Amino acid sequence: MIILGITGTIGAGKGTIVDYLVKNKNFKHYSVRNYIIEEIKKRNMPVNRDSMVVVANDLRTKNSPSFIIDKLYEKAEKSNNNCIIESIRTPGEVLSLRKKDNFFLIAVDADPELRYQRIKLRKSETDNISFETFVENEKREMNSDNQNNQNLKKCIEMADIVIKNNGTRKDLYDEINKKCADILN
Repeated sequence: MIILGITGTIGAGKGTIVDYLVKNKNFKHYSVRNYIIEEIKKRNMPVNRDSMVVVANDLRTKNSPSFIIDKLYEKAEKSNNNCIIESIRTPGEVLSLRKKDNFFLIAVDADPELRYQRIKLRKSETDNISFETFVENEKREMNSDNQNNQNLKKCIEMADIVIKNNGTRKDLYDEINKKCADILN
């Protein structure tokens, strides 16, 4: 069983990579976002990026820096399939998964203006924001000294594979196949 984690900046293409691996490489998908949204709804909070950050940080603070990822890994392990866990956001999550066999971390990034255009197109509940808010959100999630808070910069630095996604979907798929050939075959 292979466990892939995926990290990256907002709108960089994490979901597109997940969709590709699920459809073309038979990976099973486990989503941090969906896990947090379920918890937000239990708490009767609005589903938006601010609530997602507050709830995720609260779960990590009350339990452990890798709590959410550990819960998703438990589900993945029971499936006995190759799995992808989306979206790794703290170094503690990476360190917890590094203790597992056959874990690899993929990071994806793209230019900010392109990523903003992508989030406007996907129209999720957390994406109806101005470019200025987009930049502020990313700045908040990029660095933190608190082990329970998002630190995308550090997670990207910890990745086994880094993909720059400034091209087409086909370019992205080709890059996945090239950079992940040893893992996927």
